[in-house]
Amino acid sequence: MPRDPNHWSSDELRQSFEAFAARFAEKARAGPAAPSPGPPPDDYWASLQDLFTRDVTAREFQDLVRRDSEDTWRFFTREIDFSGLQDKPWFKRYPAAVWKIFLALAFRLSPARRVIFATSVLLLFAAWVKFLLTHAEMSGWGLLSIQGSLVAATLLFALLLVELRDKLALKGDLEIARQIQFGLLPFAPFSRHGTSICTAMRPANTVGGDYFDIIPLPDGRIALAMGDVAGKGMPAALLMALLQGSLRTLITAGFRGAELVRTLNDHLCANIPRNRLVTLFYAELDPETGTFHYVNAGHNAPFLLRPAGATRLGSTGVALGVVAGSAFDERGETVAPGERLFLFTDGITEAFDPDDREYGEPRLESFLLSHHALRSPDLIESVRVDVLAFCGSVRPHDDMTMMVVERR
Repeated sequence: MPRDPNHWSSDELRQSFEAFAARFAEKARAGPAAPSPGPPPDDYWASLQDLFTRDVTAREFQDLVRRDSEDTWRFFTREIDFSGLQDKPWFKRYPAAVWKIFLALAFRLSPARRVIFATSVLLLFAAWVKFLLTHAEMSGWGLLSIQGSLVAATLLFALLLVELRDKLALKGDLEIARQIQFGLLPFAPFSRHGTSICTAMRPANTVGGDYFDIIPLPDGRIALAMGDVAGKGMPAALLMALLQGSLRTLITAGFRGAELVRTLNDHLCANIPRNRLVTLFYAELDPETGTFHYVNAGHNAPFLLRPAGATRLGSTGVALGVVAGSAFDERGETVAPGERLFLFTDGITEAFDPDDREYGEPRLESFLLSHHALRSPDLIESVRVDVLAFCGSVRPHDDMTMMVVERR
């Protein structure tokens, strides 16, 4: 049996997600399959015939009736205990089994969908009962019309159950991927020599493409990384794992600073799809003195929050995975006692309200400066609340990630 992801070690989590990423990258490099030829789009009837006849085989219908129905039954009943029904008479056993299945199905849905599901099942059941009681002796077209409608509704309901099984199975896989991804990232507060680091991430979907990391280096410095993979969802999450594994491997091999980012860029150019790119802010911080050197590969410029205002740490090179052999500059800065370094991804600044207005970097800068007295965890939470309040009824479309480095 597979191991529970909640009990995996961090190394096992990282290895599992990197394996997912390697398989994804291999398939992505192979490119999408060529579409099968079809009739010209203006030939309506030929297109319609081709739609319902191409690749249709008797084996598929057999699989739908046998394999898919059996798989669907096992999927929805695998967690139901029927053992207590064996000794009951059939007229009690079968209704009780149906009731257990109904509750198990409803439990897997969200509250609103649960209500719609229960209503539709009850209406369909009532329609069948009424038909059997009042139309059993009818014949002719009226009977066929009523019976055909009920059969069609029942078949459609069965087909939707099969589709629901596929969706719920995928949802379960995504939840496991979310646990693995969150296990790879350092959410716990970090503190060393008076320097503290707080982080937070809110994926737009179950999993996301944002990346952040805190990596202690052998010389006592701390490597800080924040990246954003273009896109979201599972493809972006897999590439995020590839980014993390590659970066940590290069650090272990002794690469540092601009040389590390150049090597990482060449590696990503060779191993990710050409329609993907990665922005990355990478810094190496001395926690005792607050001095750090950074490389900004096309990422949102972090805010260095000082009593006199905010300094932006702008781009020193292009995004990763675009052009092999790109050059990257390395710059130096200092976080003095009482100052903060605020890193973020574009899910914060590119959030939109119902009027399609962008949250924007000026609003974020103003908010950070006006709330400088807050503790770092409270500042992160306040930014998150302010962005969501700004979005209102509009669901954020991108991952939101923040990191605050503070010297006390």
